Amino acid sequence: MIKVDNRKRRDEEKTVDATQTDSKKSEEKIPEAIIEEARELGRGAEILPDGYMGLARKLYEVKKAGRKLRVKLGVDPTSTDLHLGHSVVFRKLRLFQDFGHQIVLIIGGFTAQIGDPSGRNATRPQLTSEQVKENARTYLDQMGLILDIEKTETRNNEEWLAPMNLNDILKLAGKVTVQQLLAKEAFGERMENQQPISFHELFYPILQGYDSVAIEADVELGGTDQRFNILQGRELQPHYNLDQQVAFLLPLIEGTDGAKKMSKTYDNFIGLSEPPSDMFGKCMRIPDELIVKYFELTTTLSGAEVDEIKDFLQSGGNPKEAKARLAKQIVLQYHGEDAARDALTEWDTIHSKRQIPDDMPEYKLTEEKQLFRLLVDTELASGSGQAKRLIADGGVRIDGDQVKDPNQSISPGQGDSIVLQVGRRRFIRINL
Repeated sequence: MIKVDNRKRRDEEKTVDATQTDSKKSEEKIPEAIIEEARELGRGAEILPDGYMGLARKLYEVKKAGRKLRVKLGVDPTSTDLHLGHSVVFRKLRLFQDFGHQIVLIIGGFTAQIGDPSGRNATRPQLTSEQVKENARTYLDQMGLILDIEKTETRNNEEWLAPMNLNDILKLAGKVTVQQLLAKEAFGERMENQQPISFHELFYPILQGYDSVAIEADVELGGTDQRFNILQGRELQPHYNLDQQVAFLLPLIEGTDGAKKMSKTYDNFIGLSEPPSDMFGKCMRIPDELIVKYFELTTTLSGAEVDEIKDFLQSGGNPKEAKARLAKQIVLQYHGEDAARDALTEWDTIHSKRQIPDDMPEYKLTEEKQLFRLLVDTELASGSGQAKRLIADGGVRIDGDQVKDPNQSISPGQGDSIVLQVGRRRFIRINL
């Protein structure tokens, strides 16, 4: 059975060799240093076409021409907060930046008003221009935690999309077939399920693709859910006498639950602007099988350092130790070394020694409240539903004792104070 599999693989390799003779010849001329650069840039990514060698050829062409790669990322600022899932592509952008390439960050001031249909089983609500601009300001502040904004070329696709008249739009649409657009997975699934597709949504991938034409992108980055949109840019560029961009697809990272992609919707996210202790605690909750993936996609560690961690775990190393290193590294990246050290100390104090921290927020209770209401009022829960679930799941304690009744009354005058705890890391002193 093994021989058959090996023969099949050799046959497949021969087929690839036969169809890529020209590219093989050009690969032989590429300096090893450029190939190594492409390999390091490509770690953890799917690169189209031809993997990291496709990127190496693009790098070689650009360097021979005496210029930098123009590396595009388009973001639609549809909310105000970024999380660690968003950081995956930003980290890769920073790596391109560190290698000396030109990052082009496109704020989708126009496309955000349409809404990306990727991965959606319903039409996104359309945002106003004012909403998009407000969100964009917040995005740039948070991106500055990762990117060197001063060296980043920031553009808004309103520049070239808003001035288009009907004639311009029809000419652009004429370069794409309906069959191509309906091949988009999100559209296919919705048609199959007899769910509506608004006509304006069909324009989204065309307009995002045109962004690559407007800024003459050499490389476009995005999550794997952006495959269709990024390839649309490759399809459009030759119509404007431009070389096709390299598509650089990065995996979507699972959230702290280890099941669904990281999202505020699923309450499984680690926010980039969260307090150090919250960020540390959430990192410690990820499943063991995601440790290496998080190191590879969300930290600044080199490929060699990530390989060492992988070897440590495979040789029987304690996952908790690796996870603590991950949590400290992530806090360090967003809050600095002192905050990372303090977060680790606090975690050890609370979780290893099972102690209640000396310093915690305080809340003055002025009237009788049910427990689930108190969780909401103290912002330990985002709403009544979440508060009741936390209590039902055994995640709420008063002075160290687990409570199960969401309607338990807490009243002023019952004592001096109580310590309300949610999970293992969130405490608040309730002054009665």
